[in-house]
Amino acid sequence: MATAARTAALAVIGAYRRLVSPLLPPACRFFPSCSEYGAMAIERHGLLRGLRLAASRLLRCNPLFRGGYDPVR
Repeated sequence: MATAARTAALAVIGAYRRLVSPLLPPACRFFPSCSEYGAMAIERHGLLRGLRLAASRLLRCNPLFRGGYDPVR
């Protein structure tokens, strides 16, 4: 079950990156991009912790934060 949910979450991120992201102007303040970070976090830490890390990153991707290099730890 956990593997199926993890695979589904990665598929949603992949679909966003292939279908939606090319239609939007570049806006992410970080490297790697927020979607890439989310996928790496889920792959490295599993679904629940990966989603928490991705949500935290998305909340920081705004003009109040500096941005820059922010790898998955």
